[in-house]
Formats: sequence, structure tokens, C-alpha cells
Amino acid sequence: MLRLGRREFEPHEPVIMAIVNRTPDSFYDQGATFRDEPALARVEQAVADGAAIIDVGGVKAGPGEEVTAEEEVRRTVGFVAEVRRRFPDVIISVDTWRAEVGAAVCEVGADLLNDAWGGVDPGLAEVAARYGVGLVCTHAGGAEPRTRPHRVRYDDVMADILDVTVGLAERAVELGVPRESVLIDPGHDFGKNTRHSLEATRRLDEMVATGWPVLVSLSNKDFVGETLDKPVKERVVGTLATTAVSAWLGAQVYRVHEVAETRQVLDMVAAIAGWREPAVARRGLA
Repeated sequence: MLRLGRREFEPHEPVIMAIVNRTPDSFYDQGATFRDEPALARVEQAVADGAAIIDVGGVKAGPGEEVTAEEEVRRTVGFVAEVRRRFPDVIISVDTWRAEVGAAVCEVGADLLNDAWGGVDPGLAEVAARYGVGLVCTHAGGAEPRTRPHRVRYDDVMADILDVTVGLAERAVELGVPRESVLIDPGHDFGKNTRHSLEATRRLDEMVATGWPVLVSLSNKDFVGETLDKPVKERVVGTLATTAVSAWLGAQVYRVHEVAETRQVLDMVAAIAGWREPAVARRGLA
């Protein structure tokens, strides 16, 4: 059972996490949700389309202008508080690697801390434990925040992913983070080249076999773009194909830009797997 905020999810119940970037320079939307009203409209639409989690980020993942902790707090805390007020039942996640930012957003109602940089600040897990919120434990290959991989090598990329993410998850539980609120993430593109990310996807069932709920953040990423030789705005089909494979292999949470399309993919895979009934079943019965 996965428990986040006020919600509980069965093991085969897919969960959508919608991305809401509070940055002026995000790689995908170029700051479309930097201002409050467009960002709140995005939340409303994402929830209507089937997102259970809203993932708020105040710093873009890639290189760019420095964003201090104070500026990250300014971009996220007030927005999290307003989302909590308007959408009391939605699960609010904040994508941050900084403990001080994590504490600030938890004070105003965040339910989940999405540590995409693999525990670079060990205090973030301590914050999650102190506030009793969930934690995403990600493999980033030891990369520093906001850096791109360069000629990174692994003897066995999945073995490294398992060692790091399970270790982070176990540490989080030892600190007091509720076990049912801890997820592991292979960290596609983070500290990896395209072949590493493809292999991580192909072997995703090994992560699922650990028993920890698996989150994947695939949406329009570079490994999709390089695999198909497509620019950012033409990666949706590749993303959805990767989503279907990940769902079949047992991933549970999907961090995405395209919520409605992802919902259809996940519902279809669940029906094929026998975990969900068709919405309508008339064919051959009339």
C-alpha cells in the first residue's frame, strides 16, 4: 500500500504526478507556469485530467542561472500554500534537493519531497521524517545538482541504481519516514547517458521486485529525444511508449507533462494486464 497525503493506493493502481514548474526557464514549457494564475490553472486542469499528485519545482534541473535557496523558497512556498487551500485533497509534492526548502514547503502543507538528486543533501530525508511526509529516493549517479553527465560509466547500471535507491529508502525509514510513503526512482537522464536510461527502463522490473513503489520521470526527456532523434516538442509519442513499457513492468507513479494522454496509456495497460475492467464492454454482446 502506497500512502501519500490523504490518499492510499493499491499496488497495481497507477498514479499520475503532474509537473508544475515555477521557473522562468524550464526546458519544456519555457516558463509557462512561472506566474501564479497560469500555474494554478495548470493544477486545476491536471487534477481534472486525472493527476493525483502535483509536483512543484522551483529550480530547473539543467544548468542555468543560479537559484539560491531563498529564491527557491520564494517561488514555491506561497504557491504550495495556495494549492493546499484550493485543492485540499490533492497530494502536493515539491521537487527539491535542499533540506531548508523542504522544511519550508512542509510547513505550508506539502505531502511529498521529490529528491531528484539522490540525497546530495542528507538533511532532506531528516526533514521528511520530522514532518511525516513522503520521500522520493532517486539515483543520480553521484552527480551534483544541475550538472549534465559527461562520459559516465557503470559496470552494471541497474545494480548501481538498486544499491543507491534502496540504500536511500532504508535510511529514510530508519530516520522515521513512513515506510508506506517512500518511493524509489531510477533517475532517467540524471547521471546517465541515453543507453543507461534505456537499460534502466528495460530492467525496471528489478526495481519493482525490491518491494518499494517505483516512480518514473520520463516525460519528454533527452533519452527519448536521442533515441528517436526528436526535439523537445516532438517527444510525446516516445514518452508514452516508454510509459506503457514501464507500466507493464510494474512502475506505479508517473511524473508527466501530458496528464490526459498518460491516463489513457495507463488505463489501457492496466486493462490488458487484467487489473482494470474496460470502461465500456458492448462489442459482441448486443
